[in-house]
Amino acid sequence: MLRVILGKLPRYSAAMAAGALLTTAYAPRNLGLMIWFWMLPLLIALWIGNGKKIWSGFRLGLVAGLTFYIPNLAWVRHSSRVIYGAMDERWMGWPVELLGCGAVLGLAGYLALYWGLWGAFAATIGRPRIGPNHLASNGAMFSLSLESLRSAFLNAAAWTGLEWLRGVLLTGFPWNGLGVPMASQLSLIQSADLVGVTGLSFLPVFCACIAFNTALRFREEARTSRVRPHLDFFFAVGLVLLNFLYGFRVLSAPASKDTIPLNVLLVQQNIAQATKWSGKHTEEIYQGYGQLTRLFASRDSAHVPDLVIWPESALPLAFHDPNHIPFLNELLSSGDFSLLTGVDILMPNEPAYTGAALMRGSFDNHQLYRKIQLVPFGEYLPLRSVPLVDKLLGGILPGDFAPGNSTEPFMLEKPAGVQVIPLICFEDTFGRHARKFVNSDHPQLLVNCTNDGWFLHSEENEQHLANALFRCVELRRPMARAANTGVSCFIDNFGRINKDDRLTDRKSGSVFIKGCKSKEIRLEKNPPLTFYARHGDLFSITMLGITALVVTAVLSRRIKRVTR
Repeated sequence: MLRVILGKLPRYSAAMAAGALLTTAYAPRNLGLMIWFWMLPLLIALWIGNGKKIWSGFRLGLVAGLTFYIPNLAWVRHSSRVIYGAMDERWMGWPVELLGCGAVLGLAGYLALYWGLWGAFAATIGRPRIGPNHLASNGAMFSLSLESLRSAFLNAAAWTGLEWLRGVLLTGFPWNGLGVPMASQLSLIQSADLVGVTGLSFLPVFCACIAFNTALRFREEARTSRVRPHLDFFFAVGLVLLNFLYGFRVLSAPASKDTIPLNVLLVQQNIAQATKWSGKHTEEIYQGYGQLTRLFASRDSAHVPDLVIWPESALPLAFHDPNHIPFLNELLSSGDFSLLTGVDILMPNEPAYTGAALMRGSFDNHQLYRKIQLVPFGEYLPLRSVPLVDKLLGGILPGDFAPGNSTEPFMLEKPAGVQVIPLICFEDTFGRHARKFVNSDHPQLLVNCTNDGWFLHSEENEQHLANALFRCVELRRPMARAANTGVSCFIDNFGRINKDDRLTDRKSGSVFIKGCKSKEIRLEKNPPLTFYARHGDLFSITMLGITALVVTAVLSRRIKRVTR
């Protein structure tokens, strides 16, 4: 038994190394180039001396996934700590800390299952048949290249399809897909307007498999002293080059001259959740937002915005609470601007909603958006009807918000005809949701109102921003992002964030500050509808369909063999 365990250690160590390497591609390290190399140790574990075993592949993928997700999602533990009043990283006691660690392990364990499924696929169907005992090694001139391309394509298709599925099942959690670290490689992410961010993950998986297969082929050529054309390698290089040239063409295209200016002001108070929940600082919170807004938005200001944006749940009270209506009326009458703020919508005889409100002139002149993509365990408790679930977690989350159903953008009165697409909290990580708001009839601005104060001063803030910017590329719409604790910024329709467009402390560079950021955004009067806006995740769904068909075909053949 000990010999068996020791024999497996190198493979599991390699799988763990792969997961650990991938964590460095995301915040806080942001080594984006790592996505091209991280998978090689996992492929070694799956394809060298492992045998064609489905459960072994599943376990190796699961181990790699856990090694990646546990540190990558470590910030989740802060949510339970914040519920119990945490203001910083100080110890909150064993019960609270264990609850937070349980949340990390539970979410990481669920997400790692997708890696396990991919590992099972890669170890069997996706395994390259290159070696002395395979026909491809003894076949025609291009047989090895074709086998390498088959293996790389199927593994990349399976990864892409599973990543899309992860963003859909159980309401979906599309956070930190493999395409997200490519944000630092600006030319390579522009094809997201065709395939979406999940589709971008195809390329690094494909190239990693081709690189590994090339090494296998060199070994086989050294053994047989028979060199063959490496069509697969040059195909992979050509695919990367084609993607780069597409991005270069998009980035170098002249900007549209048929635009309309929109002056936007972002307001960030940097309020701790515990401060807001205490109920002792309501007046202070109102006055803080009022003072920062008047500083730039009053009629006497030299920089008058058309649109002022506050973060998610900025108002300490529910939207229709009469106690803040006089404050809002007074503030709205102080300048010629519209105010967009995150709100909780609690009305008699209606479900509770969270969302956003757009006001102009007075409180009565408002439009409401009810959030559709709710945060599980944050805005509603999944499986609350199950007695055990409600008993364990019902006290932490006593009530649920209901999801909205309207994807109608807000319409600004000034400038007339400009539409605002409201994305609340992590709705900005769902391309399939954001695309439903898009049309080509009006100038449009994506707006994300979020409150990442749930996770204190952790890397979650930067990770959230990295996921959000892909909506701009997929839909070719700029974004204004107002966060309670950071990162408040402006993103153009290529996914670029200029240094001056982030709200940061000038000395320390910290995003966890109180302040404002303003910018004039030029919106196209008739913005284009990208392929992604029209067809969504068609590429990723197709990859999942191909994977399912291949798996079905293989299982059917095996069943026929058994029944003969």
